[in-house]
Amino acid sequence: MGKQEPKIALVGNPNCGKSSIFNALTGLNQKIGNYPGVTVDKKTGHFSLDNGQFVKITDLPGTYSIYPKSQDEEIVYDVLLDPQHPEHPDTLVVVVDASNLKRNLLLCSQVLDLQMPTLVVLSMTDIVEREGSSLDIALLKEELGVPVIPVNARKQSGLQELKRALENPVAPSSQVFCPASKKYQSFIDAAQEVYPKESPYLLMQYAINPKSFHYLPAEKLTFLQALAEQHGLKQSQFQAEETLQRYQRINRILQQALQLNTTLNENLTDKLDRLLTHRFWGYVILVGILFAIFQAIFTLAAYPMDLVESGTSLLSEWLLNTLPAGWGTDLLVNGVIAGVGGVVIFIPQIAILFGFLTIMEETGYMARVSYLTDRLMRSAGLNGKSVIPLMSGLACAIPAVMAARNIGNWKERLITILVTPLMSCSARLPVYTILISLVIPNNYVLGFISLQGLTLLGLYLLGLVTAMAVAFVLSRLIRTAERSLFLLEMPIYRPPRWRNVLLTMYEKAKIFTLEAGKVILVISIILWFLASYGPQDIGWEVGPKAQTEAQDIPGQTTAEAVQLRNSFAGHFGKVIEPAIAPLGFDWKMGIALITSFAAREVFVGTMATIYSVEAGDEDVETVRERMQADTKPGTDQPVYTLATGLSLMVFFAFAMQCMSTLAIVRRETKSWKWPMVQLVYMTGLAYVASLITYQLMA
Repeated sequence: MGKQEPKIALVGNPNCGKSSIFNALTGLNQKIGNYPGVTVDKKTGHFSLDNGQFVKITDLPGTYSIYPKSQDEEIVYDVLLDPQHPEHPDTLVVVVDASNLKRNLLLCSQVLDLQMPTLVVLSMTDIVEREGSSLDIALLKEELGVPVIPVNARKQSGLQELKRALENPVAPSSQVFCPASKKYQSFIDAAQEVYPKESPYLLMQYAINPKSFHYLPAEKLTFLQALAEQHGLKQSQFQAEETLQRYQRINRILQQALQLNTTLNENLTDKLDRLLTHRFWGYVILVGILFAIFQAIFTLAAYPMDLVESGTSLLSEWLLNTLPAGWGTDLLVNGVIAGVGGVVIFIPQIAILFGFLTIMEETGYMARVSYLTDRLMRSAGLNGKSVIPLMSGLACAIPAVMAARNIGNWKERLITILVTPLMSCSARLPVYTILISLVIPNNYVLGFISLQGLTLLGLYLLGLVTAMAVAFVLSRLIRTAERSLFLLEMPIYRPPRWRNVLLTMYEKAKIFTLEAGKVILVISIILWFLASYGPQDIGWEVGPKAQTEAQDIPGQTTAEAVQLRNSFAGHFGKVIEPAIAPLGFDWKMGIALITSFAAREVFVGTMATIYSVEAGDEDVETVRERMQADTKPGTDQPVYTLATGLSLMVFFAFAMQCMSTLAIVRRETKSWKWPMVQLVYMTGLAYVASLITYQLMA
């Protein structure tokens, strides 16, 4: 394979098992990124062969055909056909679902005719065996003209055979799966006279789709285009004839290689689908599953969260007792540890949320959610393809906006992008959790339904319902004649691969810690300075009113309270307080609202820093305890009442509060118009909804 690290690409249909094989080969040695110049998500990883050589592998987006219909499918087209693309592979591994060979072999045959070094991996062979059918792999290998290796990623079988096959250079296939008809042979002959080293199928792609090959010399494209016009070669006509011809040969191969069990009774998947996709019970079950997830987020995460919270408090106390008093210790304890520790505590909840979402995907239930909600989506001017980005928005709006690239209809894609941030992402979870724990009692309805879990479910459903309402309005405002169809293949139900679930939980928790942690660390340091120093720098004088207000807050000294109020942060908070007072927010919350625009979860870190500075070095209580003890100046009334807590939760349910999402929307829509529309309507909606909530509840 040469001295340089070889590049391998996994290609195949959606739900064919590519990701399972990728995870089985790479384990933890993988990373998520974007393709150069675009925001389509890609997974790359490294693994070693038996001879000790390391190889780089890329999991390409799933596609049913080499001809792209969406932006993520265009990536597959570019990577395969552009030899200058940074991800262009030395070897292609085509993953074929053995339980659905007819559909999978269409893409496989197109890839083979590119005449690149190719291996075919058969996945889902256990399903074929379980159904009582049989597959002649040797005959299939002979017909395809390349190595065919059955792999079961769940049982780790076939992986060693795949690695051994990759150790030796894979020769390009000399066979042509689908020879061009006599109608196009004259074009091929003329083209190969000039470019004899190019495969006939690749030359035809150059000719019928020249816009996708900007990297080719202009004279080459011009020559091939003129030649195509001369011989009457048109893309739509050629694609239709080619597809028909390929399926004719695929059918002949399957007649010999595949023996189906025709006496098979209704399988478990069909039985479950009758219930889980039922027009009534399907929705009931979906809501029940979502409630169970949100209740588990509180109950299962309670113990690890307590450990993290106690550890942070003990660390702060130890540092205060060990390090010399001064601004350095104050910055470390009340700035860095308070800010970052206030958010790190929520890692268990983030991991649990991603764990459940992965289980829904692994079992095949997420596809049923798309099917079930297609009718609901259409009533709002979308279709079932929008469900995946919206569900992804429960994790993070950034990859969710990227996921909208699989929506071919421009209008539906744009509306999906504009409403996806209304879905409550994992960054909102720390905000919801701390506010719910402050204002919602930890009681149970009927002995098992958690009131806190029910509140969290309500916030997530509020985001979904609002997203549908906004989509409905936008679908009436944005006009287009383009129509779309929703085609979905239902995968069979399978038990989740717990290794993949745990791997996803680990990766997402790590990304949350590193990405959010860096932002929170910087903001915590800046905020500590702004909260510790003010225009008068030294010698704050304490008046009778300031003394009264400070003494009303348990556990803090008069000087510390006055210092915070006279700091840069305090002055800024007082300036914006009149605008947010009708929502039930004080100046501290106002500061947190501004800083959380960098990232929603920064709200908790900001509150932790502010209350740490205000509390003083002797107090190492948790941020939750400090917020709970806070009272309104001159009174014994708590700051965080039910009305204030609900108002703040509603504000975060609707507000954009994420500059990274705005940047991605700008990149996806190639205009600042739509991000600004998004920012204005979401901020306005958040303010009005929060105002109504507080005024009704106060």
